[in-house]
Parts: sequence; C-alpha cells; structure tokens
Amino acid sequence: MGAVHSAVSLVAQAGLYVVAVLAVVVWLTASRSEKVALAVEMVVGLVAVAVLVKVAGALHTDPRPFVVDPSVHPWFSHPADNGFPSDHTAIGSVTAFVVLRHRRAAGLGLLVLAVLVGVARVIAHVHHVEDIVAGVVIGLLAALAGVLAWRAVGDTSWARRAGAVPTGSQSTSRGPIGRP
Repeated sequence: MGAVHSAVSLVAQAGLYVVAVLAVVVWLTASRSEKVALAVEMVVGLVAVAVLVKVAGALHTDPRPFVVDPSVHPWFSHPADNGFPSDHTAIGSVTAFVVLRHRRAAGLGLLVLAVLVGVARVIAHVHHVEDIVAGVVIGLLAALAGVLAWRAVGDTSWARRAGAVPTGSQSTSRGPIGRP
C-alpha cells in the first residue's frame, strides 16, 4: 500500500507539472504562427480559469472529504478550505484543451493526465468527484475563452507583426475546439 500511496500522492501533487512541461514541448515544436496562437489562447485561458475558479468557489461550497468526515485523512498535507472546484484539474484541463486544438494526440494525452491528477486527488481524500468534474468543465470554458480571444486578434496587424498570420492570408483553426 505504501507504493500506491506514494504514487497517488505524487500524481496528485506533481502531475500538473508534467502537464505543463509537455505543453511547453508542444509549444517549442510548433511553428511560429502556432506559437503565437497557443500563447494567446493559453494566457487568456489561464486568466479565465483563475476567474472562473474564484466565481465557482464563491457560488458553491464543498468542504474537503477530510473536513466532512474527520475519520478520513488526506494522503498529504492540505488546508481545510473549500475544495470546489479543483483548481489543479481546471488548470490541467485548460492546458489540455488548448493543446488539443492544435495537436490532437498530444492534447488527448494531456487531458488524460489532467483527469488522472483529479482522480488521484479524489483517491488522496482532498477532493470529491464533483470538484474534479467542475474543474474539467471550467477548463473547457476557459479554453473556449482563449479560442475566442485568439479569433478576435488573430487576423489583426498585431498578429501579423508577431508572425502569427502571413500577410495576405487568413488564420486557420485546427482541432475540435473552435473549428471555423
């Protein structure tokens, strides 16, 4: 049980770093135009996640499992604050959905990792399933905000100067989110 405990705790606490590193690898291997699009979508998405997590947490309170039932102990040190929604899952999900728009296989892999982080946090008794589901939904909404922001600026002179759109051509969207 000790190895399982350690593995789950590692995924629950550090899995988000793996998602981030893999997303950076995707960004580094992208064309210049995709790098600009990925950056805009990701920055807007992360800001949207921060706002949506705060709003959701203010609208709904879900005490963590170890607060609801004192006989349950978290597998790692964690504050006894509102567990709704899972910000780890929301951040991992927005990252996965943004990457999914540009690289299907990599995005699906990141989405699996983001969900595994959420599952590990449930197993480790720091979240309920509804916290994880809300985190995925918030991540999707935030990614859509990033796509909409990119659509708003993708064909501007700023985007052309940044190398996102060659002069005289239209930007294109690929992937399941934000298809034209």
